Amino acid sequence: MKAAVIVFPGSNCDRDCKVAIERSTGAHVDMVWHADTALPDGVDLIVLPGGFSYGDYLRCGAMASLSPIMGEVKAAAERGVATVGICNGFQVLCEMRLLPGALLRNETLKYVCKSVELEVVNSQTRFTAGYQGRRSAVMTVGNGEGNFFADDETLDRLEGEGQVVFRYRKNPNGSARDIAGIVNGRGNVLGLMPHPDRAFEAELGSADGALLFQSALASA
Repeated sequence: MKAAVIVFPGSNCDRDCKVAIERSTGAHVDMVWHADTALPDGVDLIVLPGGFSYGDYLRCGAMASLSPIMGEVKAAAERGVATVGICNGFQVLCEMRLLPGALLRNETLKYVCKSVELEVVNSQTRFTAGYQGRRSAVMTVGNGEGNFFADDETLDRLEGEGQVVFRYRKNPNGSARDIAGIVNGRGNVLGLMPHPDRAFEAELGSADGALLFQSALASA
């Protein structure tokens, strides 16, 4: 199995993702610079990590969405390759329109960094199959603009079609309907604000994030 972590100027969780995937799954992980124009051959999982790509200028994720490598990322996602955007990566996926909605400033207008309990809303996706029989997971959030927003019609569709994957038990940022993570209609693109890469071993306070990476690669 092979994974690729995309690295932007300002990424700060790229190595966290690499280590988390390697230790959780044993997969080979390539670090791909944003200015590259090709992904490694045979990639089974693409991860857009957290951080502050391009210093969050314009809008979070807006400039990163136009990086040269993102044309290849979009093409791979449209072919069905499993693609995960974590925190800033979720913002990038929304800017690329691979996922609906937008991430706004937190309701408190403050940066939030803490462990959160999540409801596993849909354990039938390729990213959550490993949570079968479990209704909750613990991960960590660290964001200033993690407030998921979409119009009511979009929110109704996401919920009605099983695209809401994770929901906050106690909403830390004001996200609409407590949404913490969603998938696209095809089910191969996941965006979430909590960090599975900061919760993949018990020594970190939770190993629940490991199940997400294991599920994503097992499905490949």
